[in-house]
Amino acid sequence: MKSAKPFCFGSSLLLAVAFCGALAGCGEDKAPAQSTVAVAEPKPISTYFPIKLGGQTVQLQIAATTSEMQTGLMRRTDLGPDQGMVFIYARPERMRFWMQNTPLPLDIGYFTSDGVLREVYPMYPYDETAISSKNPQIQFSVEMNQGWYQKHGVAPGARLELKAIAEALKARGFDPKAYGMTTEN
Repeated sequence: MKSAKPFCFGSSLLLAVAFCGALAGCGEDKAPAQSTVAVAEPKPISTYFPIKLGGQTVQLQIAATTSEMQTGLMRRTDLGPDQGMVFIYARPERMRFWMQNTPLPLDIGYFTSDGVLREVYPMYPYDETAISSKNPQIQFSVEMNQGWYQKHGVAPGARLELKAIAEALKARGFDPKAYGMTTEN
């Protein structure tokens, strides 16, 4: 989110509506709604998409709406070794995530709009301490099992496959252009 605005949603987080509404500007920067992109039957959030992260192909669920981002991986008790969730924002912002109601230890990777990994942080079960990005230009956040980034040598400078992200958005019924993306990225 823009540094002047407080964060209103993120992984493993379900803010009380009253609390969110009390924050200045909260709710103004909502993710684009599902569009009229021609998709036979839009895929649900439970669908995993193969996407390259660094040199690894992982299976990512796509969180693209405010509701999906608020829920994230909350209450999940298992996640496959190469599975995770990518949070896609309409525009670059400073991000904040925490682990409310999330029993899995996770890592969060923050990526800029060019798909470059800038920061990685561990997150601990049920810890409601916010993990903020230092970079105010984050457009994608990817949660994986804790230790995944280090185990696979995926460090700052690694790339997220943006073309696959755009295709996954389309398959979910979203217009990648609403997120500043094309399928040619």
